[in-house]
Amino acid sequence: MSYQELVRKRLALGVAVSLALLISLFASALLGSYHVSLEDVLSRNVVFWNIRLPRIVTAVIVGASLAVSGAVMQCILRNPLASSFTLGISHGAAFGASFAILYLGAGLTHRAGEGVTFLNPYLVTLFAFLGSLIGVAVILALARLRSMSPEAMVLAGVAMASLFSASTMLLQYFAENEILVAYAVFWTFGDMGRTGWSEIWLMTISFLAVFPYFYLRRWDYNALLLGDETARSLGTNPERVRLTGMLAAAFLTAVSTAFAGIVGFVGLVSPHIIRMLIGSDYRFLIPLSAIFGSLLLLTADTFGRMILSPVILPVGIVTSFIGAPLFIYILVRGGGR
Repeated sequence: MSYQELVRKRLALGVAVSLALLISLFASALLGSYHVSLEDVLSRNVVFWNIRLPRIVTAVIVGASLAVSGAVMQCILRNPLASSFTLGISHGAAFGASFAILYLGAGLTHRAGEGVTFLNPYLVTLFAFLGSLIGVAVILALARLRSMSPEAMVLAGVAMASLFSASTMLLQYFAENEILVAYAVFWTFGDMGRTGWSEIWLMTISFLAVFPYFYLRRWDYNALLLGDETARSLGTNPERVRLTGMLAAAFLTAVSTAFAGIVGFVGLVSPHIIRMLIGSDYRFLIPLSAIFGSLLLLTADTFGRMILSPVILPVGIVTSFIGAPLFIYILVRGGGR
């Protein structure tokens, strides 16, 4: 296959995935426990504009953020199993966000215990980022100081996830406000329906700030695939690219986790599926992973709203059912390393 044919194939896939996302957006707007017709949408139906549309936009942004972060992590750590979820970074963000909600007044209970809203979304984001940085620092330190293998880094990530999960449960155990504790527990399942427009704007601005950086670094990521020595000969500084890439990925993960909870496997599944279709060229892998991540999470959330209607199944449960078999497949394909 010539280079021109390969580019055309990748562009065609991009168009196909984009069209699939548009179809999924339309279907998600109309389907759910409460039926919304096209006339309701056009007449500014309250259910659609105040409940369903924020949920759809949240799924699109969070899916894109987690997928592109996973694609970058897999490159800079040279690990096909790397993602914010498998490395414990999402769990670190959840720990930081839980601390802000439960103990720093970032979560506000409504009167008569009717619900919880974010009193200070910026404080939640800040502490989620600080929590994720702990996980990033441990992973980078082990990779650099101990020269751990890619497989060993995943095991280190599993250990960090367990530690953060235990720490989060400890925070919940000693918290005095039962409503906030119940909210924090449910939030860790991963849910697209807890965000308002102020949180959505914050997530959108964060994604629009980080995604261009990832795309501008696409040639550096391609160079890293050839090895550090080759990358240096091509003018790339591997250490700097890894550090800035991990920090940017941790930031996107923190913002997404702070408002949507822990959503597993999107950052692992999406880049792998795109990579199997078009290869590892990060000029195409970065944007297509983002689009496919949005498609995957939006489809999973729509499925979770319909399968047990009128009960809404948290999207984190749905993505885990999708991602766990693929995770096992990757392990088997890798020869059990």
